[in-house]
Amino acid sequence: MADALKRLSEEGVAIWLDDLSRRRITSGNLAELIDQQYVVGVTTNPSIFQKAISDGQGYDQQLADLAARKVTVEEALRMITTADVRDAADVLRPVFEATGGRDGRVSIEVDPRLAHETRATVAEAKQLAWLVDRPNTFIKIPATKAGLPAITEVISKGISVNVTLIFSLERYRAVMDAFLTGLERAKAAGLDLSQIQSVASFFVSRVDTEIDKRLDAQGTPEAAALRGKAALANARLAYEAYEEVFGSDRWAALERDGANRQRPLWASTGVKDKAYKDTLYVDELVAPGTVNTMPEATLVATGDHGRITGDTVRGTYEQARADLAALAGLGIDYDEVVQLLEDEGVDKFETSWNDLLKSTEAELRRLAPSEA
Repeated sequence: MADALKRLSEEGVAIWLDDLSRRRITSGNLAELIDQQYVVGVTTNPSIFQKAISDGQGYDQQLADLAARKVTVEEALRMITTADVRDAADVLRPVFEATGGRDGRVSIEVDPRLAHETRATVAEAKQLAWLVDRPNTFIKIPATKAGLPAITEVISKGISVNVTLIFSLERYRAVMDAFLTGLERAKAAGLDLSQIQSVASFFVSRVDTEIDKRLDAQGTPEAAALRGKAALANARLAYEAYEEVFGSDRWAALERDGANRQRPLWASTGVKDKAYKDTLYVDELVAPGTVNTMPEATLVATGDHGRITGDTVRGTYEQARADLAALAGLGIDYDEVVQLLEDEGVDKFETSWNDLLKSTEAELRRLAPSEA
């Protein structure tokens, strides 16, 4: 069952699980995925926590204790989510040590309501790093315009960062620049660059979802021929940009001082269109030095029938450019699409966070001790 996952790992792709819940930790399921399915990391986001806590399994005792203390709903939520991340980080600690800190990490995201506030994002990132208090944590910061200087500042403090919600090639280059600038400032401050890690989460399936919708609306054979090509083309050209930046003299100077590359991470890899193979965004995005964070369904599908045939990214750049050019020729506005997706991504996580606050508040009320 895990042969394809083994091959994927051997090709230099780190397999991370895009999900977390307390039950997954306490049942031993996470440890089992690490031992048997080549999982070497975990990512979370507000939507994942909203689902986990709303399902309610494993949280009642902590919620009851928090209710007895009469904490605010926001404090309660932070205590709950950081506890899960801390415990998952402990489960992954052997992987962290075996890989020299490269993998074995768990990501936790800053409050999505701060996505357009640089200073608040930096403060939140520092607070989360302190609360979780594990060396194998990534603090997730969205790649909004306000997020870019926050990424630089947080990296310069020696905090490892997972940059999330990247959709455009231009923004991805800006993210890599923010990372390098942060490392340069960390170096000037005398920090050990070898202890700082980062990944850049480039979103995949949502690009096809939005562009395919526009192609279907055109209803022509030319449009139909381009369905399912935009996301792969976009991601592959992102890897080309990664090779360029991390092949530069600027990077070489940092690498000599012990710096680690910011790896591209393929996010949103669950296939949403049933017309496509359910392992499309795994099979077709195999490249060394990358991470693929998968929902469990995609992980299972890849282990069952994924086709890992070697590097499927390098050598595809000209075709990728041709595919994006063909989309432009049909009037698909790339810049407008990726900005829309970023805006929707921020809104989605904010909505999930607000829903989570409401459901947590309801649970605190339910479990509050009755007055004598």
